[in-house]
Order: sequence, then C-alpha cells, then structure tokens
Amino acid sequence: MINKTKYILILLLATVIYDAAAQNSQVLYYMNLPQRHLLNPAFRPTNAVYIGLPGLSGINFNFNNNFISFQDVFMKSPVGDSVISILHPDYDVNRFIEKINDINSFGTQAQVQLFGLGFNAGEDLYIFLDINERVEGNIALPGDILRLAFLGNEQFVGNKMDLSALTADLRSYTELGFGFSKNFMDDLRIGVKGKLLFGIATASVLNNSLGITVNEDYTHVFDANMAVNISAPFIYTENSDGNIEGIEIDTLRLNSTRKTIKYFLSPENLGLGLDIGAEYKITDRVAVSASITDLGFIRWNRDAKNIRADSRFEFSGIDMLDVYNRDISIDSLVAEIVDSLANSFNYDNSEAPFTTTIAPGLSVGGSFNLTKSVSVGLLSYTKFVGKQVREALTLSANVNFGNALSASVGYTAANHRYDNLGAGLAFRTGWVQFYFLTDNIPIAMNKIKFTTSDDPDGPGPEPERIKDHSIWIPQNLQTIHFRFGMNLAFGNKAKKKADKPMLTPEENIIPRR
Repeated sequence: MINKTKYILILLLATVIYDAAAQNSQVLYYMNLPQRHLLNPAFRPTNAVYIGLPGLSGINFNFNNNFISFQDVFMKSPVGDSVISILHPDYDVNRFIEKINDINSFGTQAQVQLFGLGFNAGEDLYIFLDINERVEGNIALPGDILRLAFLGNEQFVGNKMDLSALTADLRSYTELGFGFSKNFMDDLRIGVKGKLLFGIATASVLNNSLGITVNEDYTHVFDANMAVNISAPFIYTENSDGNIEGIEIDTLRLNSTRKTIKYFLSPENLGLGLDIGAEYKITDRVAVSASITDLGFIRWNRDAKNIRADSRFEFSGIDMLDVYNRDISIDSLVAEIVDSLANSFNYDNSEAPFTTTIAPGLSVGGSFNLTKSVSVGLLSYTKFVGKQVREALTLSANVNFGNALSASVGYTAANHRYDNLGAGLAFRTGWVQFYFLTDNIPIAMNKIKFTTSDDPDGPGPEPERIKDHSIWIPQNLQTIHFRFGMNLAFGNKAKKKADKPMLTPEENIIPRR
C-alpha cells in the first residue's frame, strides 16, 4: 500500500516538474514555415515541397505556470550573496504567498517531429503529412492547499477547504496526421487535418470531491472521492488483500528497438484527432484566420489500471512551518502523509479501459500588410484544459521575403504576465531551411553567487577546498518555450512582385486648390 501511494504522489510531482500552456508557438503563426500548419491547417508555406527529417525538423518544448517565477523559488539570502531555496528557513514565505492564485496551474508540452512532408498538388491544393511524438501534462492546485502548507493551519481552524479543483494529468502519444488546404473561394482558404493517435502512457487524477477540515486540536480530516487512471508498461505486485504493493517498469517489453517501436505504434491504445482552420483575405492588405486544433481522444486499453479512493480519515496535519523551523525534515513530513494515506484509504483496484481527451486550442488572428513583405499581426490563443481556460494574446511584427528569410518579433500577455517578448528567425540556404524561435526571451536577470566544497576529509587546507561560483537566472520568467529545426525545402510558389507601398504615387500628390 505504501509503495502504491508513493507512486501516486511521485506521478503528481513528476507532472509538475517534468511537465512542461496557454502559449502555443505564438511567434510561429505569422512566419513562412511549413510547421505553422500545426497551428492552422489552412496555412501553407511558399515552398513547393518540404521534407522534415526525423528529430531534425522540429523540436518544441513549452513549460508555463500562472503564478511563480524562478526568483520566487530561488532568491538571494538576506545575509550575503548566496542563493537559498523556498525550503530554506531564511526564505521570505510571505513573498511566495502573495503570488498564490485561487487556482494555480502548471502546464507542459514537448513535441518532436519524426517525419514531415508537404507539397503543392495543383494551383490551390496543398497536401501535408506529419508524424510527431508528443508529451503533455497539466496540474491545477487550489490556492488553499498551498496556503495551508506554508502558513500553517491556525487560520483554517473550524473551516473546511474545498479542494475539488485539484487535478492532474500526464500523457505521451504518437500522432500521425494527414491533411490538406485549398482555396474554396478566391479569398477563402480552408484546411483540415485528420489524426490517428497511438497512446504510449498516461496517468490522470479524477477528483470527484476532496475537502480538508482543520479541527480545534489542529488535526486534519480528509474527505476524498478520487481516482487515478494509469496506462503504462508497469508490473504491479499485490498483497493478499489484492492491493498494489509495488510497481516497477517492465523493461523486457522495451529492451530492443523493434519492441519499442511496436509498443509505441500499437493500436491497443488508439485515438482520433482533428484540426480545422480557415484564412480569409478581406482585402489585399487585411486577412483574418481562425483554427481549432487538437480536438480528439484516446481510448486506453493496454495496461489499464484504475485506482479509486473513497474514504474519510484523520491525521496530524500538513505544516511546512515545521520544516522551516527544522523541527521535522521534508522527508519525514512526506513519509507521515504517505503513511496516513496508506493506512486510511480504502482502495478499489480494477483494470477497466478508460478514455482521455486531448486539450483543444482555439486560435483567432488578424494581420495587416504594410508592404508585400512586412506585416503586423494580432493573435489570440485559448487552450481548454478540463474546466480551466488559459488565454494568451500576442501582437507581432513580421518580415517574410519568400522562404529565403522569415523573421518575427512578438509581445505576448499570458499567465498573468505582460512582459513576454518573443522572436523567431528562419533562413534558407539552397535546399536547407533553418529556424529557431521562442515566445519568451529573458529580459531581467539575477546573478546568484554560491559556494561548494570538496570532501571535508580530503587533503589540503579547508579554504583551498571551498570554491566560489555564480550563475545568472531569469528574474521574472514564468514560461519557457523554444522551437527549432531544419527542413529540406524545394521551389517557391510565391510570385515575384514589387513591394506595395502604403500609398500609391497618385495618392501622395496633394491636389491644388
């Protein structure tokens, strides 16, 4: 039982730490790159043919949260220039508490393009195919559970906290997409992409109800009706009561390339997805576009495990102040919570298949061409994660000289922050097109100094074994995002026309009276 509960807690923590939203490559949207059809399938690049090579054509990583940055977790010590973490007794807890929202979210996306192909099939028709490996995760923490942990339980005595908003999910899957875009009217272009999804592994927490009551004697009463659905290559060992006693990875199923590929592309965990988008040119200068991406689901049949907990139990409580005061270690506190859960919860283990949905995104954008090569754009991206709605708004300036050079600079408001600057650059040399972009460039940096020492029992005087170090960390960064890669690009469908100025020569002439 303890091993099982530890595993559930580790899964939740891994979702926060590894997971890396509302942002979705905002800068990419107005760049002349084949990869932008991932944001709106109606878009097509100016090259006639592009080929994406495995692992080289597209690597995308995004982590974000809506309340803390690096400087809220690591700060300069009040004494000296050393760095201290949030668990240090000298850390200013109130500084962290001020950042807490009612719902605190973490999200991540990681994607590697295994193969890509796009080509023109006639004057208006563009066809594309791509295969991607994707990892996505999200966690939502109610603010009260963080305040309880860091401020103590005195302010909550006699009250019951509703923590039903606590959710978490982590999933990995392979995406095989095939689609096209076409002009259905002179000024209206529509794109559609259908996707087959091959589930690799998932873990999700379903929270029907969760509440904590703090009694007068500072004990805590938990009321929980929760479930964890898991599909992963694990071997479970059970005790005589049928409860999970231990979990380990089934390495025999992944000990060769052939077995790994078979596992990743097995149809046992099969799902379907859909992207649909449109672009409409109002005038030669003004265009609007919209898309809905990642509509879909995965049905998990292989290695399905359902762990349900429906119970009421009491234990001494969660109090990070004991950790700050060094009355108890963080390991001991976690062990106490784990033991209480293991001894109090009634578990129901089953192996029924289950279904998870992919978090869809809605993009709505508009652009204005200053010249044929220079434009400004406004983009709204909304991601629907369970009951949460996450919004990002980006204003960008863009330059596209065919597919020889494409660049974009963007300003994004997201995650309750308004200082996100992004930039992207793509250039083509012969048949090879390189690109790199990010939606978040660190602007303000803090220099943190710290010391390390060698083995205290080692030879030599102690001062010689102490070394000073310094590192730069972003001051206010809440989102980490980058996308880079290279494409093989052939041809260019763009017609060569001179840049169109804002005013024609005739319009520049001031009429005489």
